[in-house]
Amino acid sequence: MQTLTAIADVRACVRAWRLAGERVAFVPTMGNLHAGHISLIDLARRHGDRFVASIFVNPMQFGPNEDFAHYPRTPARDAEMLAAAGCDLMFMPDVSEMYGPGTTPPTRVEVPDISRVLCGEFRPGHFDGVATVVAKLFNIVQPDIAIFGEKDFQQLVVIRRMAADLCFPTTIVGAPTVREADGLAMSSRNQYLAADERAVAPVIHAVLSDTVRAIARGEADLAALERDGAARLAARGLRVDYFAIRRRLDLAAPSAGDRELVVLTAARLGKARLIDNLQVDRP
Repeated sequence: MQTLTAIADVRACVRAWRLAGERVAFVPTMGNLHAGHISLIDLARRHGDRFVASIFVNPMQFGPNEDFAHYPRTPARDAEMLAAAGCDLMFMPDVSEMYGPGTTPPTRVEVPDISRVLCGEFRPGHFDGVATVVAKLFNIVQPDIAIFGEKDFQQLVVIRRMAADLCFPTTIVGAPTVREADGLAMSSRNQYLAADERAVAPVIHAVLSDTVRAIARGEADLAALERDGAARLAARGLRVDYFAIRRRLDLAAPSAGDRELVVLTAARLGKARLIDNLQVDRP
């Protein structure tokens, strides 16, 4: 596995692969890798001849009171995991390489509407930061395929819209959420949970599962299901940002005829902000 930190070096490497007729698959990450990331890597390897992963904690997607400075960084372990997974190239730039040394604000990419709802309401500017850094990474790596986890479902929808609107020749593939044995979605932020909080956290998946079953049975009052889901999480001590049922395509509020839905939630438990979702087809 090559480890590169300069944009020009990554472009030269990828250019050589393309001249050889090889397809490039890409997984962008913020590092601190776990089994959920490895599932993305496994999927990427099935889609391409060459596999690139990036490790970059993107300051633009963190708010002023969020955990950028303390976000867990484990580059040596990440490199070992990527090499073991068959990664061809690890791109690990610093902030100045990605955004330049200047003090003026960088160009931003904004995906309207879907960036402002759900997590976007509670984390203003977050998805502008995500869309900006992913657009830059797509320009650097120029992948044929890019893999994003379905756990961050809103992020996946935002990236699909951004890639389509900006005409990136990259196919966006969603990878299923990887869970602990008790249902908790794997996340780097799970390590913020104290032992008693970790024991409570699986209630998120349990409530999502109950809501999905109710929709699949034909329950039509989605607003009532949203209220019940939020109340059940709050009763276990979580501070709920939202518990919502939306159309999968664009995260709009579903109409009566919409069948492909997703149930999403974000809730705070101790120091951790946990997100999760489950998809469901309405009968």
